[in-house]
Amino acid sequence: MEQSREEFLEQFGGDYGYPGAPRGVDQMRVADFQRLQGTVYLDHAGAALYSEQQMADVVKDLTSNVYGNPHSQSDSSMAVTDQVTAARHQVLKYFNASPRDYKCIFTSGATAALKLVGECFPWSRESCYMYTMENHNSVLGIREYALSKGATALAVDIEEDKGLEKKHGSPSSDLFKISRHSNQRRGGDVLSQNCQNGSLSAVSENNWNLFAFPSECNFSGQKFNLNLVKLIKEGNLVGLPSQQQQGQWMVLIDAAKGCATEPPNLDVYPADFVVCSFYKIFGYPTGLGALIVKNEAASLLNKTYFSGGTVAASIADIDFVQKRKSIEQVLEDGTISFLSIASLQHGFKIIEMLTTSAIALHTSSLATYVRKKMLYMKHRNKKNVCIIYGQEASKVADLKTSPTITFNLKREDGTWFGYREVEKLASLSGIHLRTGCFCNPGACAKYLGLSHSDLVSNFEAGHVCWDDNDVIKGKPTGAVRISFGYISTYQDAEEFLKFLQSSFVSKPIASSNGHTLSMNTLNLVDNQSQQVVPDVRLKSIIIYPVKSCQGFSVQSWPLAAGGMCAFYIMAYSFICIFGYSDVGGHKLTFYKPCCLLYLGLKYDREWLLQGSGGEILTQKKVPELASIRTLINLELGKLFVESPKRKDKLQISLLENLTHLTAEVDVYGQRYEVESYDENVNTWFSEAIGRHCTFMRCSSSKKSLCTSTGQNGRLCRDTRSKLSFVNEGQLLLISEESVSDLNSRLSSSNGNGKQHVLVDAMRFRPNIVISGSTPYREDNWKRLHIGDAYFTSMGGCNRCQMINLHQNAGQVIKSKEPLATLASYRREKGKILFGVLLNYEDGSSGEETVAERWLQVGQEVHTSTE
Repeated sequence: MEQSREEFLEQFGGDYGYPGAPRGVDQMRVADFQRLQGTVYLDHAGAALYSEQQMADVVKDLTSNVYGNPHSQSDSSMAVTDQVTAARHQVLKYFNASPRDYKCIFTSGATAALKLVGECFPWSRESCYMYTMENHNSVLGIREYALSKGATALAVDIEEDKGLEKKHGSPSSDLFKISRHSNQRRGGDVLSQNCQNGSLSAVSENNWNLFAFPSECNFSGQKFNLNLVKLIKEGNLVGLPSQQQQGQWMVLIDAAKGCATEPPNLDVYPADFVVCSFYKIFGYPTGLGALIVKNEAASLLNKTYFSGGTVAASIADIDFVQKRKSIEQVLEDGTISFLSIASLQHGFKIIEMLTTSAIALHTSSLATYVRKKMLYMKHRNKKNVCIIYGQEASKVADLKTSPTITFNLKREDGTWFGYREVEKLASLSGIHLRTGCFCNPGACAKYLGLSHSDLVSNFEAGHVCWDDNDVIKGKPTGAVRISFGYISTYQDAEEFLKFLQSSFVSKPIASSNGHTLSMNTLNLVDNQSQQVVPDVRLKSIIIYPVKSCQGFSVQSWPLAAGGMCAFYIMAYSFICIFGYSDVGGHKLTFYKPCCLLYLGLKYDREWLLQGSGGEILTQKKVPELASIRTLINLELGKLFVESPKRKDKLQISLLENLTHLTAEVDVYGQRYEVESYDENVNTWFSEAIGRHCTFMRCSSSKKSLCTSTGQNGRLCRDTRSKLSFVNEGQLLLISEESVSDLNSRLSSSNGNGKQHVLVDAMRFRPNIVISGSTPYREDNWKRLHIGDAYFTSMGGCNRCQMINLHQNAGQVIKSKEPLATLASYRREKGKILFGVLLNYEDGSSGEETVAERWLQVGQEVHTSTE
């Protein structure tokens, strides 16, 4: 890395690291951001990071001074008033806005500031709300106010010819090309808003229009030319709606993203409205933003609602109210967040020490370096790995580029890596980034090439914001975004590039058995016919009565039996009557002429703990659950539970009929009827895990069972147990040989002086452990029978970070392994697979109940790939 660092500093050393500031970035990182050790934070566009010194100054300020509600004349109130006045001037100074021309209105954030403009703007039926496609949803939301008042809304694309600007040296309308999308207007709303007593009301002579654009797009990082402000206001931009040019245009700049590195200079670009959020600049406080509004524009804002602090006088029982003269007091509802406002000075102190121009150069140098390296990344077949949006390759040396890089990654076969896969692997590497569309639907659709029909069909397919549907019909639905901030370092950039190189650039990987695997793809080819079938045996049986708590091993255990599935009865009847075996495009599979109800090991995950907010508690949220030991004695009919934090052992009857029947509980999208226990039991568990919780037992599931087959002939994954709180399949099978292969990889990857990591099968919380197979042979099995019990494979188990938790001397330790190593060779379409999920076929027919079957350690495991 040192050689690369020298090359980097040779090119960017004059701009990187604040050479003119009292302290450089490396010094600040060590002194004021100790919490980032081992972490690569690349989501500064989502939220900047507060410094530890900044927070210390805030605490000292608040604990040394008495700040009271400003709506009074007391000393504490006047102290706050002085702080608020100083903060307003500091914000205006940041945007180089003269207090004579502008006012600073504090809001709960940029979104609240945008909403304030939308609801108070003087819309009429002749008004036009025009905005660029690259805009945050909070800007698009103003459209609702405009359309509801009968105004026209219009989205536009603006292209800038930077070559002409350099040639002529001054802004002109010739530099910009506007492409208009279709007009939006609500005819019914126009009539209802402007019709009085059967005739249209008079139209105001003064017609006001609003144009909104971001100083920097939060999706692509594109920086808009602020000369648009003057050209729009003067009506000199070619492409403006011709009918509206007779009216007057106001301009709104969404500076929430851009103000962290390049706040709009309002002395040069006199926009009417500018909005920002302070956590985007220096991390703290959150929930505080500002609307910087020009005096002339403020006088046009018509706020209907009044509240405490906004009125000079009001009378409760007659229609009388007089609002205050100050525009700040009129537009700021109630008591402002005065303690947060008092804290702004400590954030601005950092920015003033570094200067925004130096921050812009620092962050741009890092982004330029990374962008260039990403464009050079190639697969072994010479195809590009990274597709970057909004930044052309020719611009990579331009230090005025954004500190944001938005991209997607391609495999060597041209298919896409899903952004959720990238996010998951980044998390394993300690890298914080952001994925999706970033609440910017226009830019997302534009850069990803998604048509209106694509967007609608994606929504109809179930895709919504923040979900896992990252690739639909071969197209990405969102992207990956990294963004640098004032505290980002060269090491952050290098760690990210190493992550891309190791995780996504194709290269051959030799497995421990000498076979070569292709990166990012599992070899699931069935070669069983070419090998002698091994003697596979059942090695261990583990039961987990309480979800996420410790399980216990047994030599033998019964399988739960059940009756006929209602869905199966319906589907089987459908076939008998009509002769079809295909319903809704899914092939129905009937292994026997009887119902197959998918159950599991008796009492497995039949209990769970629910948090005080209704959330289901798991080890991922509550690591203390891993210390709770469980045991079921079938002869006594009792569940025993122990905890190192409780001296007494909890005993719960398996056969007791509980009377505390609750309504329903949602467990990962599935509805269950549950039975709860008395307060003594809840208290025991609450003390054991250190938080209030409720212990409950599954009574029945409300989710229909699915018997249709999916890809590879396996049952669809939303088959669920009617008797337990499982996530997917009823049982998890782990192979000892697969664990051994993983351990050999862990040993080789830790040969560089790092702590040696080894795992056993129990790390993966299996129900069944087998031995005598070959590594990963279980991937290809479709059917199994053990003794007289039959099972169907649901496919590989998608692993999460829970397998990185382990106990050490009574403490729950979290590491990056083994999931990080598994990710290097067990990935398939965004999933990290290890072990297989099984569903048990109890073989019951109708209401008939079959004899209880048992699994026993040592039984032979017979498998089939058919």
